[in-house]
Amino acid sequence: MFTGIVTAIGTITRIEKRGDLRARIAAPLDPARIDIGASIACSGVCLTVVDRGGSAGDAWFDVDVSGETVSRTVFGMWEEGRALNIEPSLRLGDELGGHIVTGHVDAVGEVVKVKEEGDSWLVVIRALPNMAPFIAEKGSITVNGVSLTVNDVRDQPDRTCDFALNIIPHTSEVTTLGDLKEGDQVNLEIDVLARYLKRMQGLAAAG
Repeated sequence: MFTGIVTAIGTITRIEKRGDLRARIAAPLDPARIDIGASIACSGVCLTVVDRGGSAGDAWFDVDVSGETVSRTVFGMWEEGRALNIEPSLRLGDELGGHIVTGHVDAVGEVVKVKEEGDSWLVVIRALPNMAPFIAEKGSITVNGVSLTVNDVRDQPDRTCDFALNIIPHTSEVTTLGDLKEGDQVNLEIDVLARYLKRMQGLAAAG
């Protein structure tokens, strides 16, 4: 389980093609605090650490990326040189600073607008029809592993929806979201509470 509060930006330094992909990710973390078998979120994707090394502030860890994961995440994400938002799994006693994030990507969205507003950036993302019912104004959503608040939602005639986010300078600096541009793809995870509410609504309507 995660909170969507990014700890560091990592970089894929090596990709090995086996049955699945094995990715080596360098990040300014302490390897002593990265356990083999532990979960770690990489731009919103929960993966298992299979090896690690380096030194404090200059660590690396290896993860296996299945074909299923590759197919459900941003195209070209699993390539050498790619920057990723990194968050270790939540530990007992840690502050829940964002919202409950599972690290399971629901869909890929597309950035349709990036506009400077004051010191911040307005980012508008288009979500597919199957995602639209779960996105609500002032609700939470995870974008590339970052917990954000939805400022506005506009449903489109084709049943997609465009939702607006405000990226403050701090978020822009400590995550990869500051590099977003129109046409980019992003990993999306809906709020787990919205998922259960939608299920309850469907059951109530069927009954």
